[in-house]
Amino acid sequence: MSEPIAIQAPQPSSTGSLRIGTAGFAIGIAIVALVAAAAVVGNALVPQDPFIQDLGNRLIPPFWMEGSQAGHLLGTDQLGRDYLARLVYGARISLLIGIMTVITSGLIGITLGVLGGFFGGRVDDFVLFAITTRLSIPVVLVALAVVGLMGSGLGLVVATLGLLLWDRFAVVARATTMQVRNHDYVSAAWCAGASMPHILIREILPNIASHLAVVATLEMALAILLEAALSFLGLGVPPPLPSWGLMIAEGKDYMFFSPWVIMIPGVALAVLVLGINLVGDGLRNLLGAERLR
Repeated sequence: MSEPIAIQAPQPSSTGSLRIGTAGFAIGIAIVALVAAAAVVGNALVPQDPFIQDLGNRLIPPFWMEGSQAGHLLGTDQLGRDYLARLVYGARISLLIGIMTVITSGLIGITLGVLGGFFGGRVDDFVLFAITTRLSIPVVLVALAVVGLMGSGLGLVVATLGLLLWDRFAVVARATTMQVRNHDYVSAAWCAGASMPHILIREILPNIASHLAVVATLEMALAILLEAALSFLGLGVPPPLPSWGLMIAEGKDYMFFSPWVIMIPGVALAVLVLGINLVGDGLRNLLGAERLR
């Protein structure tokens, strides 16, 4: 009697999802690169000054609407300032805040996470307590309170967000450090007489950097959104600096008559955050595919 033939169900292929993730990663890179290029060299290409007011040319519509002017491609705001110039300058501020916040929060979170994951014991208990304490703090309320009490400013916004957004770095750094601390290359470094800073910096950090890169993209997008929210409430970047959140706040009184004054910076903010998130999602998919090989 012949043996029954086992029929194996087809396993879902990850090729399709990987292709979608790669396409999203490419789109995200293109968006972030375009915004970064506009932030770096945009003011050299846009002849108008983002701070000069011209009350005779208030609320000129953008090029796709009737009544536009060739000298103002995206129109003007309620004070006659060129909207394209302010949008380009606002991209510089958003990227600067996002990058500086990630650097500040990354230094705090990665340091705590690596120390806790590597040493364990009481050091890890302290790190877990710090992470739990941070997670119990409402970010938006504390940021509003700090900025409201100490005044608005670019440096203060970066410092406040950096001190409030380090927990995700710490959690990921701690978990990945606990995974790699017992690997052979760490033991070999110990046997070779390497110092503790050498092992942490040269052996541990390079092997967890891929995970931290994904966290950095997510935290950068979150920092940009939080800055826009603070600026919208009047507690972020002070005027006349053209932060995208501040541009939305300044244009909300004219949204029913001149909707582009909030539509343009709102769309720019959404597209930038989408691009950064696509980069983070693509990095996660690519790094996951590399680990499966």
